[in-house]
Amino acid sequence: MRFGVFMAPFHTAQGQNPVTALARDVATIQQLDELGYDEAWIGEHHSGGSELIASPEIFIAHVAARTTHIKLGTGVLSLPYHNPLWVADRAILLDHLTRGRFMLGLGPGSLPTDAAMIGIDPVSQRAALEEDTDVLIQLLTGDEPVTKKTDRYQLVEARCQLRPYSRPCFEVGVAAIASPSGPRIAGKHGLALLSIGATMTGDLDLLAAHWDVMEERAQQFGTTPDRAAWRLVGPVHLAETKEQAYADVAYGLDDWCRYLQYEAAVPHFEPGGSTLKERIDWINESGVGVIGTPDDAIRHIRQLQQQSHGFGCYLMMAHEWARPDATRRHYELFAQQVAPHFQGSLERLDAARSLAAGRREALYQRMGDALDEARTRHDAEQAARVGRLTVRARTGEG
Repeated sequence: MRFGVFMAPFHTAQGQNPVTALARDVATIQQLDELGYDEAWIGEHHSGGSELIASPEIFIAHVAARTTHIKLGTGVLSLPYHNPLWVADRAILLDHLTRGRFMLGLGPGSLPTDAAMIGIDPVSQRAALEEDTDVLIQLLTGDEPVTKKTDRYQLVEARCQLRPYSRPCFEVGVAAIASPSGPRIAGKHGLALLSIGATMTGDLDLLAAHWDVMEERAQQFGTTPDRAAWRLVGPVHLAETKEQAYADVAYGLDDWCRYLQYEAAVPHFEPGGSTLKERIDWINESGVGVIGTPDDAIRHIRQLQQQSHGFGCYLMMAHEWARPDATRRHYELFAQQVAPHFQGSLERLDAARSLAAGRREALYQRMGDALDEARTRHDAEQAARVGRLTVRARTGEG
């Protein structure tokens, strides 16, 4: 299993400096790269005053030069806001500049205040995403020119002048929350699926619906859905103890919830509760995420494996529920104590420890014997040397 973050980003505390907020986003990606995380997906937003990155492509180009291994994706680019030709060209350029570390995530646009500023009716966005993805995939993977006219753009024998650096193409994913639009598109084209905030259990369980639509569409269009490319996204904050984790999120969880409850008009991902305790309980009890310890996160991910019947990557939704130092510690704890349980990196270490413990008594004795033998041999050599020197002295040699 792979692990990473899905960074909107949420800077929901009022009165903070946007320069330092964006600097923290860059520093977070750098820390994740150093800790061995696999992926980071960066969002696109233009209103609301909290999600500050307007161009994930520019942000990715900036942090790509400051990282080494982590893959970087748009999480997600609001395709109906853009001409698909320019999206394709910019994505191919980033694929070349990062030498294959780029991923393209697509969505309809989550903030209706963004769409309203360019005259797009939110009701039309999901149909537009489906139509535009058809065009985009043709531009990325085909050689035939594309001619297309919509209310939002016109293409006349359009084509990309570069092939992608990644062959046949870099990974393309589609976001899904509550509607079937994302799974429909991903299934049609054989793309990755990013299920955002869709891990809730009970009557609100959306994971089964997401995958059912994927499989149905894949069968219809002759593609193969890949569970290894399925990403589940949820918010997490970890500390050494539950008490510490609860104390940490008192810093910013209320701001995050208020933003989603009263400012961002996104009913498909609205937290529950009105007090800090109620909001912590909603995170932990709904199945949407975890506030607690590494053991809590391990149990949560195992539950998601059973609930989904298998997925390939878990992305933590980046937030500022805790102070920067506690947030950095959270990412360390997850990398050190959670990810190894799902990445096969513990079995051989555990086997090596068991083997060493099982053989310690016998080998301990042999090591003692080896030390005794070395001392005996050294003493014998010293005695022989002294003997030779004594003989030479008596015979007048040397």
